[in-house]
Amino acid sequence: MRLATFVTSRPAVFLDRDGTLIEEAGYLDRLERLVFYPFSVDAVRLLNRTTLAVVVVTNQAGVARGIFHESFVADAHRHVSETLARGSAKVDGFYYCPHHPEASIEAYRIACDCRKPQPGLLRRAARELQLDLSRSFVIGDRWHDLQAGAAVGARGILVRTGYGRTEEAAPRRDLTPAAVVDNLIEAVSWILRAA
Repeated sequence: MRLATFVTSRPAVFLDRDGTLIEEAGYLDRLERLVFYPFSVDAVRLLNRTTLAVVVVTNQAGVARGIFHESFVADAHRHVSETLARGSAKVDGFYYCPHHPEASIEAYRIACDCRKPQPGLLRRAARELQLDLSRSFVIGDRWHDLQAGAAVGARGILVRTGYGRTEEAAPRRDLTPAAVVDNLIEAVSWILRAA
């Protein structure tokens, strides 16, 4: 007799990287320009104490534009992981899109499903990490972060760090965030109350 195996999926918090988890630096191309907000490690550690997965999803068009290589994205994510680990926090997965439809490097010049606002990165993470997108949250400083979340039924939270204040000043009629807060730690507090 064969026993059925049940895989339980858990909800996640999908974090945008630049302007949400770390300071916005334009095209981040050197590790010395990677600066954490003072609350970021605490925010991730708080999420780690719940059943929520923590996943970083980020557009990295600097690859497509020839500003840096994909190996630098890996280095940056390793640095983020190491910094978080020193504060007893962790990210369950990093997902990025290196494409851009107007890329200067032809191999990356495609209209893909992984560049936010498309939801491809979230769907891929859900498959690989067994996540329930309908019970998940997306935190970002751009409307396209929240659009990706809305496309899969996740609740979106706009933070005012990075480009957030500018985005908030130009609301979208087709998108209503679950919350608009000052920063990542406030977004996490909102999630902990709502979840």
